[in-house]
Amino acid sequence: MIRRVGPPPIKDRKYTQRSGAYAILPVRGGVLLTGQQGDWLDIQLPGGGIDPGESPQQTLHREVREETGWAIAQPLRLGAFRRFVYMPEYDMWAEKLCTVFVARPTRRISDPIEPDHVSLVLPWAEAIASIGNDGDRLFLQRYASSSV
Repeated sequence: MIRRVGPPPIKDRKYTQRSGAYAILPVRGGVLLTGQQGDWLDIQLPGGGIDPGESPQQTLHREVREETGWAIAQPLRLGAFRRFVYMPEYDMWAEKLCTVFVARPTRRISDPIEPDHVSLVLPWAEAIASIGNDGDRLFLQRYASSSV
């Protein structure tokens, strides 16, 4: 059973299952994150939905490159969580199954190519306090307490 993080599903609401892969990316000085700009800067672990035919690792490489501009190596699965959310960019309610990895950023290839995304490095405590969802925060806290 995958742990639910965040609010429970709303009774009688239909949710579409959406699997994704997300990365904790330790770097000198903290952790590499992505910020999605909108009405506010939503700070997130880089990652996103798994496309048909992709493995979680392929998704991780693609999404980190799109959202941060960095290439990564040695992804290691840390665990998973699920959350029930509305995804306005897709106009749908989703049960997101989020697999979290830790990986080593190897080199910056470009600026982020995902629209409205910026890459940023934050110290661990600031990253944990600033991250936009409870599942990402849970995994950042666990990783930081055991590795940093």
